[in-house]
Amino acid sequence: MSEPTEDEIKAFIEDVEFLVNTLKESFESNDAQFFIDEQNEIFYVKLEGLNDYSEDEIEEIAAPILSELDLDFEEIIILPL
Repeated sequence: MSEPTEDEIKAFIEDVEFLVNTLKESFESNDAQFFIDEQNEIFYVKLEGLNDYSEDEIEEIAAPILSELDLDFEEIIILPL
């Protein structure tokens, strides 16, 4: 497999930032952090105020956002900050 180009890396970073900012706005969070576990292909997003939502509400809000993006992760996990 070839190494990603600079443009591909830039596009990936923009997609990740867009996802984090969209989730942050959707959950009305003041702060967000993220971490990428490259080995296991897992993307973790921590959002302030996530404890204010039930699991069903989180799924209802996040599912349409996550389905719109084409990020190559095995799993995206949203956690409270």
